[in-house]
Amino acid sequence: MLPSKNYRKEHMRLIQVKRETIQENRFGPKMGRLNAKVTYIKKRFLGIPVQTLHKYRETYYGEVKDCKECVLAK
Repeated sequence: MLPSKNYRKEHMRLIQVKRETIQENRFGPKMGRLNAKVTYIKKRFLGIPVQTLHKYRETYYGEVKDCKECVLAK
């Protein structure tokens, strides 16, 4: 039996790069505390996270900003 067109065989890769979005509490000097969606781009080795390559957040107005601009604690 042949697989259908939409069937995609997943290979076990040693190194993967995955993107994950999490709701986090952040602190901005001008706005104070805010709840933002923070996206992490992580490098994984055999499914275990090894290194965070980049993290950014989306603002209320739809802009994408780097997370270095805001800190967690005052």
